[in-house]
Amino acid sequence: MRVKKEINIQIGEQIKSAREHARLTQEQMAERIEVSPQFVSDLERGVVGISLTTLKRVCVVLGVSSDQILFGQARKDCADAIAERCRNLSGRQFTILLEIIDRYVEAIENR
Repeated sequence: MRVKKEINIQIGEQIKSAREHARLTQEQMAERIEVSPQFVSDLERGVVGISLTTLKRVCVVLGVSSDQILFGQARKDCADAIAERCRNLSGRQFTILLEIIDRYVEAIENR
């Protein structure tokens, strides 16, 4: 039996979490990243490491950044964080927010 490296276990956990969030089975993901389902299982359990080529495919298929897979969090700039919070607003709430932003920007520009 292979000895699992801690880094492989951590990366595997992040991949599994992202795959589940994307609502893909191991089989579906394997097909999309052109590997076997057994490889996806081994990857998620930390039994094997991941190559850069496979990491890139995983990120594209799951719609996540490599930071999320490697570090456990997506590193975002401020605009990304704001956009993410705005996605859950209703149309009316979004319109109100835009008005607030417009008035705020006008106020600070006129100082």
